[in-house]
Amino acid sequence: MERLQKVMAKAGVASRRQSEKLITAGRVEVNGKVVMELGTKVDPNKDQIKVDGSQITKEKPVYILLNKPQGCVTTADDPHGRRTVLDLIKVKQRVYPVGRLDYDTEGLLLLTNDGDVTYALTHPSHEITKKYIATVKGVPNQGNLKALERGIKLADGWTAPAKVELVVDFSERAILSLEIHEGRKHQVKRMCKAVGHPVQELKRIKMGPLELDDDLKLGDYRFLRKNEIKQLREVAKKVKENE
Repeated sequence: MERLQKVMAKAGVASRRQSEKLITAGRVEVNGKVVMELGTKVDPNKDQIKVDGSQITKEKPVYILLNKPQGCVTTADDPHGRRTVLDLIKVKQRVYPVGRLDYDTEGLLLLTNDGDVTYALTHPSHEITKKYIATVKGVPNQGNLKALERGIKLADGWTAPAKVELVVDFSERAILSLEIHEGRKHQVKRMCKAVGHPVQELKRIKMGPLELDDDLKLGDYRFLRKNEIKQLREVAKKVKENE
């Protein structure tokens, strides 16, 4: 027996968190009865599970690495009619973005229907490393760089220690490399702004064991290689063992 939201995530319905929202909204039925309790356990091989009246079926896991361009939102759909990352992907399976990148942020974005991997990479307590390349206004001095590394006090509290490097000094602007393991909204932008160097361009190049290919053009994607899938599943396995 498994938790209903976990079964839904494995079937590619949505991420585990989004599946929980579907359950509490009364949109899920198990054996003909609406279920709204998050603690509900089901047998995916015996129980009939429906979401919005449609029965779920287990899909083959698919893992896609997208080089997200600016000008699209990291959601399955957008109420404002803006282009979404799913508009760039052509696969039969229902996939969902793992985490978020801002509308004007580029770079590595994983899309999958594997709920365990999504949960492992996005839950804040799992501290998955993410690496960004940021072009900022002005050139941070050593004091600012050390402050970013130690932690910055933001409106929602202090940030965790980070790895920060000044990559290029252009006098009027600079390129920084930042590695963080938190996932707060606009975190890198807020950190840089707090030390007086607002972000002009931002790109994610690494997330957990995945790295962005140098030759993968903006807006293009590829399917993960076998060794990358193995690494992701190992991360998910470790998370499960530690909970």
